Formats: sequence, C-alpha cells, structure tokens
Amino acid sequence: MSKKSGIGFGKISFKLNTNEKPESKPSEEEPVQGFGTFGKAPKEKNAQAIQEINPEDEAETLQLQEVMGLSSFGKKDAPKPNEDHIHEKMKSIANRKARTFDVLEMVETIKKNVTITKPIEETAAGPSEEKEDDSDDDFIGPPIPSSLSSTQVTQNDDKNEAPSSSNNTTKKSGNKSSDDDDSNDSNEDDKEDEDLIKRIPCTHQVSMKHGTKAVTAIAADPSGARLASGSVDYELSFWDFGGMDASMRSFRTLQPCENHPIKCLQYSNTGDVILVISGSAQAKVLDRDGFEKYETVKGDQYINDQSRTKGHTAYLNSGMWHPFTKEEYITTSQDSTCRVWIMYRPKGHKALIKCKNQRGIKTVPTSCSYSREGTVIALGCTDGSIQMWDNRKAFVNPSLINRTAHAENQEISSLNFSYLGQMLSSRSCDDTLKLWDLRQFKSPLFTASNLYSRYESTDCMFSPDDSMVVTGESLAKGQTAGKVLFYDTKTFDRVHEIEVTDSHVIKTLWHPKLNQIFVGCGNGVIMTYYDIKKSLRGAKLCAVKQKHKKKNVEIMLTQQIITPHALPLFRQDRPKSVRKQMEKDRQDPLKSHRPDLPITSGQGGRVASSGATLSSYVIRNLGLSKRVEDDQNPRDAILKYAKIAEEDPYWITPAYKKNQPQQIFQEEGEDDNDEPSNKKQKTN
Repeated sequence: MSKKSGIGFGKISFKLNTNEKPESKPSEEEPVQGFGTFGKAPKEKNAQAIQEINPEDEAETLQLQEVMGLSSFGKKDAPKPNEDHIHEKMKSIANRKARTFDVLEMVETIKKNVTITKPIEETAAGPSEEKEDDSDDDFIGPPIPSSLSSTQVTQNDDKNEAPSSSNNTTKKSGNKSSDDDDSNDSNEDDKEDEDLIKRIPCTHQVSMKHGTKAVTAIAADPSGARLASGSVDYELSFWDFGGMDASMRSFRTLQPCENHPIKCLQYSNTGDVILVISGSAQAKVLDRDGFEKYETVKGDQYINDQSRTKGHTAYLNSGMWHPFTKEEYITTSQDSTCRVWIMYRPKGHKALIKCKNQRGIKTVPTSCSYSREGTVIALGCTDGSIQMWDNRKAFVNPSLINRTAHAENQEISSLNFSYLGQMLSSRSCDDTLKLWDLRQFKSPLFTASNLYSRYESTDCMFSPDDSMVVTGESLAKGQTAGKVLFYDTKTFDRVHEIEVTDSHVIKTLWHPKLNQIFVGCGNGVIMTYYDIKKSLRGAKLCAVKQKHKKKNVEIMLTQQIITPHALPLFRQDRPKSVRKQMEKDRQDPLKSHRPDLPITSGQGGRVASSGATLSSYVIRNLGLSKRVEDDQNPRDAILKYAKIAEEDPYWITPAYKKNQPQQIFQEEGEDDNDEPSNKKQKTN
C-alpha cells in the first residue's frame, strides 16, 4: 500500500494528500465537536478531561435532558456524514453553548431541592422500600413540607417497630400452626369436593322414552341439536331438541340393520353423518335424517387370513370416527381384527390391525378409541390387554401395550382418552374402572372396584374439564336404583353419585357444548340432566314448550262457487266461517246422516207410534182397532177376553181340546212364597 493512498470504507475512500483547502476550517481555539473529520485527527488537549467522568456529571446531564425536553443522546446509527451537515452541526452547538449558562443556574436550584427532600423520603419510606425500582427515587414536584414529613417519619418508625413484636408472637404460635395444618387441608379438600359437585349439571332432569328394552347406544352431534339412541330392540331413534315439546317424542324411528341390535352410535366431527355399529358384520353410515349413505362390504368367511378379505367376517363390537379426518373411521369385530375405513371407499378397508395375545394367538378387540389428536388407536381386548397402535406407521406391532390391564376373558367395554390427551380411562366387565397415565402405562393411577356391569357396552368418560371420570353402575342384587358415579381425577375420591332409575345404567354422555348429561338405562328410558344456569339449549328448549294439541282438519266437502251478482233465487249464502257452517250442518239430520234414534216409551222412534213393546207392536199391526194399554197387568188383559173365548173360541181353545180339555188358571196369592220351578228338586 503506497503512502499516498487514503483510508477506504468499502467503495468510499478519502484522499489525505489533497492540496485543496476546505471552504471553512474550524479555528484552533475552538474545539472540534460533532462527527469530526476523516483521517488521523490530532489529539485534543482536553482528552484527559473527557475520560474522567464523574457519576454526578452524568446525573446532571440527565437532569438537563429532562428540563430541556431533549431525548437521549447518541446510541443511534447516525447517517453518513456530509461536509455541509458538519458545518451546520457545529454552528448549532456554538449557539447552544451560549444558552447553557442560564440552564446551569436552573440545575443548581433543582439540586438544592433534591438534596433536601431525599433524606426525608428515605426516612419516610423505611428500609423495606429500598428495594423498589429506581424510577421511584426520582423526585417530581415541589419539596414536602417539614410538618408533614415529621409526622410520616414518626408513623413509619412505629410501623418498623411492630414487626419485631409480631415476630415474637409468631415464634410462640409456631407450634399451634402445625396442628392446624391438617384441619386446613381437610377443609380445602371439602371445598374442592363442593366445587366439583357444583360443576355437575344435575339440578333438573327430563326423561325420554325410547322403548321397552335396554338402550345400548347414545350419540349427540357436535352442535348439540340432535340426539340418536339405539337399543336391543333393533330400533334407532332420532331426537331433535329444537322441534320437540314437553312430550319428548322422537321425530323418527327406524330399523337400519334389520334384526340386529344396535351396539354403538357416533356422529362425525361435522355432524352430517352417523356411524351405526350393529350385531351384523357390516357397518352402516346414515345421514342426519336416517337415510343410508354407505355400507361396508362383508368379508369371505372361508378365508383364514383376514388381510386377504376386504371386510369383517363376524359381527361387530365397536367403532369410532377419526377426530379430524372427516371420512375415516375404525371398526372392531369378533374376527380378531380392527379395520380402518374411508367413507367414500366402502368396498374395501384402508388398513388392518390384527390383535394377538401374549402367546401369539388371536384375541378379540371389544372396544376401540382414537386419541384426541388422532395419532393413536387404542384397543381393549378379551385377554385383558390394552394395545395402542401408532396411526402414522404400518400396523405391525403395537407401540404401547399392557397385557394385564384387566382380568382375562372379560370384555373391556369402553376406552376413553382425556381432553388433554395424557390420561386414559377403561371400563371392563370385571366390575372395575381404571385410570391410566400414558407416560407411565405399566400400572394404573386409580382403580375403582365392585362396580357391577351387566352389559358389554357399559362405558366411561371424562368431564369436559378433565376434573372427573364418569361411569355407570348396573343394578345388582339388593339395590333399588342404578347409579351414575363421579370420581375426582386428582384425589381419586368418589365426588358424587346420581340414582337414575330402578334399572341398569348402561350409557353415559356428557356433552361439552350443551353441558348436559344423557344416561341410557336398561328399561328403555333416556334420562337427561341439566342445570338451568350452566347448561345451554338441548333439553332446556323442550322442557319449556307446551304439548301440541291436534287440530281438526277442516275440509270443504264441495267446492263453493261465489256469484255475487246472481239472482236471489240462485244466490247461495256465503258462510262467514267454516266452523260455524260445520256446526250448522251437524244439526241437520239429513246432512249429518243421523242414524235412527233408539225406541223409547212414548217419544220418537220407528215403533213408538205402535207401542213400546214388541207384543204391542205385533197386536196393533194385526188390524186390531182397540188401543192396548201397555202399562196394565197382562193377566187382567188376557182374562178380559175369557168370556169371549168361551162363547167364540178361535185362538187358544181349539189348540188345547185334545191334551187339556179342562182349563186350569192360577189363582192370586198361590205359590207366591214357593221356590221357582227350576230350583225344585225332581221327585221322580
């Protein structure tokens, strides 16, 4: 590098050996300030003074900035220097120096005030406030009067002495506080239990009648507008809360799977379709109104390798939709497989999971569940194991398994993940409910035993805030009502129980959006529990509505032709209302086609003009002109014609001449007290 070369900043350079003189050069007497000049600058005379900066000077500069309303100096990236800009900067600095003398006088007065008030603030604040922020040390405003400051100091001194006395009392009461800890803990536990009970929406209840047999499946759509229930009687009922009244009747009932009981129902995550798992080998997908959309194919029963068949070969046990993928769902069957399906491809499964026990033999999965993220498929098998498979990999081996989760040869009726996804609840026919932590899956966190379960579809679930586990208990011997049990997930205590009906409790559903609990019972009743303040819509809409009364259908039998300008002879009266016209026609015997009235004594009827009895009718129609009194004694009426009969026998005497020539008549009062002839014993 040559001596004549200058200093370069990238592409910018500055030559040092130029003979040109600048237009304006600062005088030697005035110190050069601002951005300076390029090149090697000579050492300034006051360089030593700049290095020795006292903290008091920094405080003064800060106070100057506050007084003058200036922002902080420097520390910002300055623009590239320009010669014109440098000269303007130097002129402004020179003008500013002339004003600093007036400002310094103001600063000295401020310093005097600060020195007076600082000790007063420190004494008034006490030692406890020395740790506050530096922003509190800055004084703003005029000084505090001496009268006020002295009173504050005395008060704070008394306060500073108080903690010393309190410390002595705390030492004396230290032994008592340790005894009170246990009672405080118990009180806190009681308060937590009360809080959990208040979260349960069970202040009011409504019953919905599905049928006469056990309700084994309940599903509600995500919005909470509709409910579907399935039973052992093969029927599927749809309930619409917006259209029901207080009678709580379903708007549609059908048999989607013919003569197969409904085992499981679930709405998709969008609520437009519902998955139906029945006792057949084929699962069905219905729309919201119950019309069939898809049906899975049935596999070949004569093929042993289940991966070679396109569908299940035995009856189904359970099923579930994927929580995020709209078209994907899984089904488990008695053929020891779990199959993953796509709704728009029902002719063959997407993937197959083969469940095996510890010896490598087939085992039947009785329940299934997706995790909340949809990455894990959990299966509960008849060998008592819970197997978890990663949905993102090939289903070769389970990623997590517990062989001794429940008793062997007992169906695991339900598996349910918590909303946070870290816990799993399982319900089995071995009369237990277990709570698992997926991070420590070897042993359960909590086990509730002696919970009788009669049905293979008895389920368990978490509350919407994961604070409780809910399950149902069937009706055992000696009990009077089935119960819904609530357990705390932290303390594992039984928080609350609800006696539902005098039958088994099979299905429980706590809808997170409605905040209502639906319970399916063994007697065909669906009980709905809700809270007026905490629950939304759902059964609250139906309980308030009045029952609809059937209206009579008003139909005009004949079409009426209106002729306003017709002659009075042909003009028809125009009825004001159809109801009045119908009442008027009802009074007309011809228009209403009234039947003949029954025969009464003396009034109306077809035979009344000829007599009240059949005998009088016959006599009068024979041509006898004399009137027959119907109320007279028939014996006297006959004896009136005795003399005529003797003189001119015509009716009776010729008929009895051979077998009874001599007439015998019964006298009055004879054989009145005797027994009737049918009760007399025969002597012969």
